[in-house]
Amino acid sequence: MNESLIKNKLRLKSFVKTTALTPLSIIWEWVYRLRRSLYEYGVLKKHTFKVPVISVGNLSFGGTGKTPTIVWLADWLIEKGLTPVVLTRGYKGQLEHSSGLLKSGQKFRLNPFDYGDEPLMISNKMKKGAVIVGKKRAENLLKYFSEVHPDVVLLDDGFQHLQIFRSFNLVLFDATMALQLYKVAPLGYLREDLSALKDADAIIISRADMVTKEKLDKLVKTISEHIHHHPPMALTRYQPLGVFDVHDKFIFSVHDLKGLKVIAVTAIASPDSFYRYLESFGVEITEKVSFPDHYFFSPEDVNELLIKASQQSAIILCSEKDMVKMKRVSLDSRILFTKVKVEFMSGESELLDALSKVLRLDSSAQ
Repeated sequence: MNESLIKNKLRLKSFVKTTALTPLSIIWEWVYRLRRSLYEYGVLKKHTFKVPVISVGNLSFGGTGKTPTIVWLADWLIEKGLTPVVLTRGYKGQLEHSSGLLKSGQKFRLNPFDYGDEPLMISNKMKKGAVIVGKKRAENLLKYFSEVHPDVVLLDDGFQHLQIFRSFNLVLFDATMALQLYKVAPLGYLREDLSALKDADAIIISRADMVTKEKLDKLVKTISEHIHHHPPMALTRYQPLGVFDVHDKFIFSVHDLKGLKVIAVTAIASPDSFYRYLESFGVEITEKVSFPDHYFFSPEDVNELLIKASQQSAIILCSEKDMVKMKRVSLDSRILFTKVKVEFMSGESELLDALSKVLRLDSSAQ
């Protein structure tokens, strides 16, 4: 079969797929538009709370860096003397369909199987405040409000959670997501059309250091075409803090990973980003092992990984979110994780100015 015929067949297949999925994509888009309009015009009621609510969300499926951004934001709020409370679903945790409360500093006897991996990770990093877990977020905030006394609420994955009135909408994009995926599902990877950005008060493009300037410029242009109120737009990357063991003890710098044999294990939404991150430090990835996002590792999973590590004379390396669940199964010294924090490449002061106005803080003392 010649090359021209193969290309024609691929084009025909792509055309048929697009033709079949376009009506579904249009229906999906208009359902979300209608839903947003019903809340906007008061047909569907929002719960209002007496403290500011900051939503940290996105338009796409999968990871855009919401958890590290919430950790950064909580740290900034605490530095300002405020007590933040994070309101999150606790996806795949046992308490997802009921409720649970994680207070900062409460580090022992907490199980990610109950609360979920991300809530536990956020709680462990917060110096003050709490994390409230459960799908019915407005109801759960009412339940625990008098106990936690928040000054500000951070609504995790909140851009589509319209039942709660928010004072500020922070919308995240992942710079590494392919531009052709910026279509509404099932044609692409968006939950909503980019027109929903009319409700965005600020935008963060994460992993901005992991793409070419050309791709970053195209993404910024695509986003800018759908916003006319000029919200602050920031670029972020992840600053490596080092490699740590299951006891959260610093082992070595990420730069010391160069030349090491590594079995890279992920149960996150964007595994390729994790692999590229490790490869940027010169590691030799002997095997890439991907599990579904929020997957709970079993003893059999970890034992199989440890056998492979012995056979390949390698270490096992995962993300911080994965280690929350991994260490419930094994405390083997060959299992390590990387720790990162959000670092701004541009736009931080503009974003903090906008947040300070909403929170009525002195923006001159950032």
